[in-house]
Amino acid sequence: MLVFLQGCGDRVKDEAQATQASTPIASAAPAKPAKQVPAPDPQTSDTAPTLVVPTKVPQGSGFDFYVLSLSWSPSFCSAKGANSDPAQCRSSKPFDFIVHGLWPQNERGYPEGCNSRDYPNREQIRSISDITPSAGLVRHEWEKHGGCSGLSVDDYFGVMHQARARLNIPKQFSHPALDFALTPNNIETAFIRANPGLASNAISTSCSHGNLTEVRICLSKDLAFHPCPEVDRDACHSNLVTIPAP
Repeated sequence: MLVFLQGCGDRVKDEAQATQASTPIASAAPAKPAKQVPAPDPQTSDTAPTLVVPTKVPQGSGFDFYVLSLSWSPSFCSAKGANSDPAQCRSSKPFDFIVHGLWPQNERGYPEGCNSRDYPNREQIRSISDITPSAGLVRHEWEKHGGCSGLSVDDYFGVMHQARARLNIPKQFSHPALDFALTPNNIETAFIRANPGLASNAISTSCSHGNLTEVRICLSKDLAFHPCPEVDRDACHSNLVTIPAP
């Protein structure tokens, strides 16, 4: 069953608005800055994490900023079918948003496939399994993106945890019981309302075959929200996207 939810309000972007009616999304109250804490376990957390401003972030090199890519796991698992990773797609407690990757990005283009002497071992891969449950995805992301960060594996995975803890996920995306649908603008506005300081030019929504696939947040090397017009231009242009339930 598909449930249509009302949008969260207008955003600055010039994108098409959907005409479907629904219920408003509640604004998240800004949280006070806190000391760095580990990212919440998506398997057990039923609410959005408390806003965290990291006290110290290892500084990468060779790029301008990061893109934190959050994959909507139900869409990925449905698309992959029998070829999906069991750790991510056949868990007893299904995932909603997972960290697809933390990508070093330049204002124009991005580095990829950089040679690195470092390579994640099993323990290091396990250390981020709470936010990226697929070991195969972790290895792929390190080879394509992580090695371009100028950081060691431990520091890069640490920054990835810090970046995920930096972000509040709007409550309507926390283990929804039914499929629902929103415009890309509505999705991005929900994130903006839940994250004080996040602007419309620092977030992008991706979709495929009518389903939400990713939400991408641009962050500075210090994990402050960062404008990224090039990333923003690649946003989903559908009038309405479905968010499949886990």
